[in-house]
Amino acid sequence: MSLMTIIVGIVSCFIGGGISLFLYTQKLKGSKSTASEIIDSALKESKNIKIEMKLEAKDEAIKIRSRAENEAREKLKEVRGLEKKLEKRELYLERKIEVSDKKSEELDKKDNKLSNLQSEIDQKRNEIETIKKEQVEKLEQIAGLSRDEAQELLKQQLIDKTRKRVAGQVRDIKDKAMSEANREAQKIIVSAIQRSAADHTAETTVSVVNLPNDNMKGRIIGREGRNIRHFESLSGIELIVDDTPEAVVLSGFDPVRREIARVALEKLILDGRIHPTRIEEMINKAKTEVEESIISAAEDAIDDVSLPPLNKNLMKILGKLKYRTSYGQNVLKHSIEVAWLAGLMASELGLDGTLAKRAGLLHDIGKAIDRNVTGTHAALGADIAKRFKEKDIIVNAVASHHEEVEATHPISVIVAAADQISGSRRGARGDTLENYIQRLEKLEGIAESFDGVSKTFAIQAGREVRVIVENDKIDDTQAEELSAKIADKIQEDLTFPGQIKIVVLREHRSVSYAK
Repeated sequence: MSLMTIIVGIVSCFIGGGISLFLYTQKLKGSKSTASEIIDSALKESKNIKIEMKLEAKDEAIKIRSRAENEAREKLKEVRGLEKKLEKRELYLERKIEVSDKKSEELDKKDNKLSNLQSEIDQKRNEIETIKKEQVEKLEQIAGLSRDEAQELLKQQLIDKTRKRVAGQVRDIKDKAMSEANREAQKIIVSAIQRSAADHTAETTVSVVNLPNDNMKGRIIGREGRNIRHFESLSGIELIVDDTPEAVVLSGFDPVRREIARVALEKLILDGRIHPTRIEEMINKAKTEVEESIISAAEDAIDDVSLPPLNKNLMKILGKLKYRTSYGQNVLKHSIEVAWLAGLMASELGLDGTLAKRAGLLHDIGKAIDRNVTGTHAALGADIAKRFKEKDIIVNAVASHHEEVEATHPISVIVAAADQISGSRRGARGDTLENYIQRLEKLEGIAESFDGVSKTFAIQAGREVRVIVENDKIDDTQAEELSAKIADKIQEDLTFPGQIKIVVLREHRSVSYAK
């Protein structure tokens, strides 16, 4: 390598290093100026941020102050409102105090008046006692008998009358004992008749369904009798198609089944399509409708007598009485009537009227099943009441309303009396108007046949006879004797169920005229 080449290389190195040094120095100066600009910009930005934060803080403080002032104003309004209410309350209390003070003064005045009246009453009572003693002394002087002697005389007369009555009662007891066996036999027969039929058997065992025309009879019978046989097998009721124009008869002892059959047959007649499948469909619909009507009837009965709801299954049994009659009387309506009567009598005697109404409503519940189960309806009803956990008083009232068991509570006696009243009132049971009038005329005629009787009235379907006597001909003692004589005469001349009450009324009137 030549020296010249080496020298050129060294000079080139120095020149390159100088250029590099110069470039680095220029770059360093640019960086310093950029950093200073960034710092100045940051300082300016921080000042702006501080200013903005101060402004925001002032705005927030103003808002907080405004909210506080608004809350303070609201609180002040509430306080003023409460102050006004307190002022009104104070005025109201002051008025109440004034009114109570006035009432207190009035009560004090009334107490004073009552005290004065009590004093006057005590004074009048003393005067009456004095006058009574004077009258007794005068009566003793007029009669020539002392009080003890007069009492002894009256006592002897009462003993004689009582002896006669006791003799009659002894005779009645003897006759009752002799006929006890016959009576028990009669109870069994009557119970069997009552379960199977009433006075008007046709009214309780058959239902008549009207037809639009006689051609419908053939459609009801069907080909070779298939329709009528299917209908009878599903309903359990006999369908009688006879010569009666435009009508057929449904016969059966179960009133609910008979009603289902009647509703189903009417639906079939209205629909016009009568065949086994349609018959089955209509009977099922009729069952649903009748079950709903049974529940509805029970609910209506409970509403009528204002009682709380019963057990749902017990209501189903009660509603069946809608389709049951006894001696021509609808049993459900009779039960409602007995409930009202029992409730009224119990309330008058200070007993539980609601309990008496419940017992009255359920007293004939056994008649809903007595056609299908052996036993009297009273005993069956008591079993139903026990099964549905009714109170012992209600169970006894149901069991004893026909005296099959002993009544253990006054409500049981009231229910039995209400049952007799409902059953014996005019029109309740089958009795022609002519027989009813004749019975009343006989009762009044017997009472009018005695001397001193001015008017007679047979009331309560012949269960009571009111006799009005002439005041100047019959005195109080004779009135008592007259009632016994009329009772004896009625027993001799008439045959009647139960008992007839004879009431003799003696009235004294004093009449004056102001001119």
